[in-house]
Amino acid sequence: MNRRVLGATGIEAGEVGLGAWQLGNEAWDGPGEEESLRLVDAALAAGCTLFDTAPGYGAGRSEELLGRALEGRRDEAVLVSKFGHTTSGDADFSPGRVEPALADSLARLRTDRLDVFLLHSPPPQLLDGSAPVYRELERLRDGGAIRAYGVSLDWAADLDRVLETTGSTVVEVLLNALHQEPLPAVERARERGVGVVAKVPLDSGWLSGKYGAGSTFAGIRGRWTPEQIARRARLVERFEALLPAGMSTAHGALRFLLAQPAVSCVIPGAKSVAQLRDNVAAADGPLPAEAVAAIRELWRDELEGTPLPW
Repeated sequence: MNRRVLGATGIEAGEVGLGAWQLGNEAWDGPGEEESLRLVDAALAAGCTLFDTAPGYGAGRSEELLGRALEGRRDEAVLVSKFGHTTSGDADFSPGRVEPALADSLARLRTDRLDVFLLHSPPPQLLDGSAPVYRELERLRDGGAIRAYGVSLDWAADLDRVLETTGSTVVEVLLNALHQEPLPAVERARERGVGVVAKVPLDSGWLSGKYGAGSTFAGIRGRWTPEQIARRARLVERFEALLPAGMSTAHGALRFLLAQPAVSCVIPGAKSVAQLRDNVAAADGPLPAEAVAAIRELWRDELEGTPLPW
């Protein structure tokens, strides 16, 4: 797999990583313990080296399983975790909780350092570098407990504020073919030497090719109304029509993001080794430039003024 550097950090990773929210996450029908360990092993074997997790994923089980799977192989991986949402599901962004929360994550991950530590979808006031939490992040970076810090966020205006006011060197951004709004700010991040990890690259499964107008959902995905499901299904059909013959929906979606020079890594999730290997295979070839341009135009025509709700 091709490797890319996260901005100016010097941290290098395979361009397709693994979103690890599903590991041990029964609420999302995630893989069991043994399958989770096999997933991480298969990821490393395929050159998929960046693992994105958080304390709130599976109430800490995601971090724990990653720690077990990577024990003795820590130097092969780029570990990204987050601060602000706890294992109990509460939110606590207090400056005094940064170091203890990091210590807890490190214990679960069985390591003495994180490569990237992110504020996890923080409230608006914490997108400004004057917030005391950033002094804590700077101190932890200077002490070697983390190599880089930043913010996980969703919108261009939020990213611009982080770029302008904080010392963030890596950001995680909600970005996919149906949510292209942050792309101009992502380009500005590249100009500043900030690494960009694209999260939710398959639009919560819609760009995996699994869902259509007749799909029904439970749990957190039950948030979509029938009207939103119908609209998403129409947009996915239009997206698929823009792909070269024979290219899967998921490969087209991931290759669209990999065609953006500012994107350092994409982090699709996977619940099986087969799914992981299919995601990794998206890096085997490019998406033609004309398809990339057509997908950009689809967003401008259909979504720029009326974005889809998450």
